[in-house]
Amino acid sequence: MDGEKTTVEGVLERIVFFNEENCYCIAVMRPTSKGFPPGPITVAGTLPSVQCGETLRVSGTWVSRGAYGMQLKVESFESRLPSSIYGIEKFLGSGLVEGIGGGFAKKIVERFGEDTLRIIDSESARLREIRGIGAERARRIKKSWEEQKNLRDIVIFLRTYGVGMSMCVRIIRRFGDEAGEVVRSSPYRLAREIDGIGFATADRIALNMGIPNESPERIDAGVMHIVRECELDGNTCVPRGELVARASALLDADAAKCAEGVERMLAGGELKARGNRVQSGALDYAERAVAKNLERIASAPSGLVPIKVGAAVNWARDRAGFDFSDSQASAIARALERKVCVVTGGPGTGKTTILRALCDILKAKKCSVMLAAPTGRAAQRMSESAGVEAGTIHRMFGYGEGKRAQKKDERVSADFVIIDEASMLDTRLAAAVASAVPDGAHLLLVGDADQLPSVGPGNVLRDVTDSGRFPVVRLDRVFRQRERSSIVSVAHAILEGDDCLSQIPPRALGEVGTDSDIQFVYAPEPSDCVNACVDLVCGTIPKLFGCDPVSDVQLLAPMHRGAAGVQAFNAALKSALNPNAPSVRCGAVAYSAGDKVIQTRNNYELEIFNGDMGRIASIGDSVAVDFDGRRVGLQKSDLVDVQQAYAITIHKSQGSEFPVVVVPFLRQHFMMLQRNLAYTAITRARKAVFIVGDPWAWKLAVSNSRNSARDTLLAERLGRPEEARQWE
Repeated sequence: MDGEKTTVEGVLERIVFFNEENCYCIAVMRPTSKGFPPGPITVAGTLPSVQCGETLRVSGTWVSRGAYGMQLKVESFESRLPSSIYGIEKFLGSGLVEGIGGGFAKKIVERFGEDTLRIIDSESARLREIRGIGAERARRIKKSWEEQKNLRDIVIFLRTYGVGMSMCVRIIRRFGDEAGEVVRSSPYRLAREIDGIGFATADRIALNMGIPNESPERIDAGVMHIVRECELDGNTCVPRGELVARASALLDADAAKCAEGVERMLAGGELKARGNRVQSGALDYAERAVAKNLERIASAPSGLVPIKVGAAVNWARDRAGFDFSDSQASAIARALERKVCVVTGGPGTGKTTILRALCDILKAKKCSVMLAAPTGRAAQRMSESAGVEAGTIHRMFGYGEGKRAQKKDERVSADFVIIDEASMLDTRLAAAVASAVPDGAHLLLVGDADQLPSVGPGNVLRDVTDSGRFPVVRLDRVFRQRERSSIVSVAHAILEGDDCLSQIPPRALGEVGTDSDIQFVYAPEPSDCVNACVDLVCGTIPKLFGCDPVSDVQLLAPMHRGAAGVQAFNAALKSALNPNAPSVRCGAVAYSAGDKVIQTRNNYELEIFNGDMGRIASIGDSVAVDFDGRRVGLQKSDLVDVQQAYAITIHKSQGSEFPVVVVPFLRQHFMMLQRNLAYTAITRARKAVFIVGDPWAWKLAVSNSRNSARDTLLAERLGRPEEARQWE
């Protein structure tokens, strides 16, 4: 049998191992091919996006793995319509057929068995034999099934190219009956219009369809892919020469052809140029919208009632019951005097005091004030700090997918707008904010310029600060009530390049205590680090602080992948904290009731946004998730935008605070080790932070002040107010 080639059809029962970087998979498959010996077999090879319950036709070679037995080394595979009971249940529960979720799929298959698909196709009235399916639901199922008849071949076709079932559902929902035509004649539309479908997948389909290597369609798609890659790195633009060179390398195409593609896209408006730099039309619009609207707000007369600023600051100080620092008093005064103002400062420097003082003054003068932040957690903290209700920018400003700058009659109704955690503002979000503020209102941006920049493209807070167009107040005094905090003192020392290892000397896991609110646990090897972090989160910290390991403790990792990355930590922590709860699988990840999760893309229909964290409350026909007290029902196809969140990246933690934070720092993270990463990580903790790993890695991070520069055009545009005034 060893070395023998074979082809087998069967149902994927269990995924033993899946590497997301190269899609290498080891899985258990139950054959359904006639004449094939009964019992499960092990298959191994490149199997992108496969899911349990899926029916596959696999071709490969048998290989002996000694004590592990025979294994089928996969050379090719294709997805098939299911014929087994198990496969049919998983197929129906995928969300492809409206009216059938996981619960009803199980009931239908239990009733009709292998005859299920025929029953739905030709005797759908019998679906009413299932408890809970009435005439209306049966009608919806039949209608959806008929609509999907022409699309099932598309699902099978896409699965062959590694497109997951949830993504297939998303494609069909987007293009409807035209999905087949789009996939076969315009495959690059998938990369442009479907979140989660990358250029590589679309390109494989296109080349297989016979699209020439240097066709204009392929060149344009490759050029736009490079532009998007630059945006993912945080840039809003890219030098023209670099764009052409990278596109040529990606496509294995002549550079002159790629240069022609850039010119073609500039002429069509998909790209815009400023000097030798090129950016997408959307980001060109957004950057110009930020510059134009900040200039509009700054130059318009104030709509506030007359306020004697000096007297107001003194009144707020008396109301607070303590003296303001000079910089705090200056920040309050500047915000009241100037239409656009920036306040920056680190932890413990009194930003909260400024927010509360301004809100007190404005309320006393009967002025309307709007408070907003980029994330729900940041907005909640803002509400608690200022004593005024705050909301997310998306909800307060009605920011939605594809929405551009508001017209004058669509702007918010407020005399004063305060945006907290402004370092998180990317260019598109900043454009939404600036364009929504009315002429007479004041705009105050509050943030910490030393934190990591926004996840999305742009470096708005720094660009606005560096432009010289608006007053900037920097808070530099740490107040007495926070001076006793080692977290605060270490955070400020980090900004000076001091690793503070003399203050927080590495200790063994068994020596951890409550003697300091910041401690360093020595565990320099990845496996030891993972074990130490799991022990801290699940055992040591809950015992020391009497807290819940899921809701009160957050692990923040520098990287997503690797032996000590977010994926590895999530697997280890889920196994320790929530191993046996009912679950639903999406790709290689099983989501269970009780899991902590994070949304990774904006979903405007459900009003959940990138960075929102929650816990899975229950799993049934849909997955119910509690996002900060608000329950949302997710379909299985929505889970592609969700990740487990026992561990998240430090970047994802921006704008959030947690009672206790655990942060691994290892040599394996060296590509990400920068000062602002270390600073951001430890300032997420309210009560305590535990650094776990290698002192060498920590020292490297603190010493590395060379933050990755972002290529943007906003500061340049803000430096030319006459240009902003002319733009419409």
